[in-house]
Amino acid sequence: MAFSLLRRGPSNFERAADGSMTLIEHLRELRMRLFRASLGLLIGFIIGFAISKRVMDIMDNPYCQLPAAQDPETGKCLLLQLGPADYLLLQLRMSLWLGLIIAGPVWLYQLWAFIAPGLHRNERRYAYAFAAIAAPLFAAGGFLAFFVVHTGLEFLLTISPDNVQTTLEVGRYFSFVTNLILIFGVAFEFPLIILMLNFVGLASSQRLLGWWRIAVFAFFAFSAIATPTPDPFGMTALALCLCVLYFAAVGVAFLNDRRKRRRQESFDSLDDDEASPLTYDTDPVEAGAPLEAVAPVATPLPIERRYDETT
Repeated sequence: MAFSLLRRGPSNFERAADGSMTLIEHLRELRMRLFRASLGLLIGFIIGFAISKRVMDIMDNPYCQLPAAQDPETGKCLLLQLGPADYLLLQLRMSLWLGLIIAGPVWLYQLWAFIAPGLHRNERRYAYAFAAIAAPLFAAGGFLAFFVVHTGLEFLLTISPDNVQTTLEVGRYFSFVTNLILIFGVAFEFPLIILMLNFVGLASSQRLLGWWRIAVFAFFAFSAIATPTPDPFGMTALALCLCVLYFAAVGVAFLNDRRKRRRQESFDSLDDDEASPLTYDTDPVEAGAPLEAVAPVATPLPIERRYDETT
């Protein structure tokens, strides 16, 4: 009985993978996944609200380090607030962003647990690898954007004449910083698209390497449009990093193509009619015991004959 209690039926993942779940069960599972993801986001929002002021102090540090941001009388960093509730709304919005990041493992797992049963095993393996690479790339893009904010603001605020006093509005400043982090983080995911094209067989490493001139031009054009600052520092930094990541992705694609070639060569050396060697030893099959002969069953008489015999 204890064994029967420990041994349960197939899990929802197994039932969704083999197609035995009904539409209603899929909808119930989706509702459960959405509820758990929302609960994780709510907890992340509460934690994010508790640490939002510290994060905002770190984000306004590149601006506050500049001499143009200091009040000439008090020496404090000044940011302008146009409405009485602007800072509170900004803190709530920052808490939501922090909640998405803190609860990322929760809602990403719920999303993956709902999608993964529809994928093959090799597709799930590729998804794990791409997800493990995507997070560090996005973080690297965010750190680069934080460095570009300081350099860009230093360039923009120093070109103003002496009779112009610049005070940034708090909401627009934090929108500027978060948008720049988001743009740089998403741009750093571009090598994953290159690798995806190669792994699915749509573009070889030689073809990708032949596109390097077009790719470099596209990177600089994208950086000039996507970077919100008109200074050349942010555009150049983003474009150069994208070029380095592109050539690194081409190198990985070259190794993948060489692995595919070695595997194909091992199959090309075989004839079409050649049998594959067995990789295991077969056990001898013993003859079973002979079956005993069964006595034949008597055939019943027709109805007319049985009627004649009785009469």
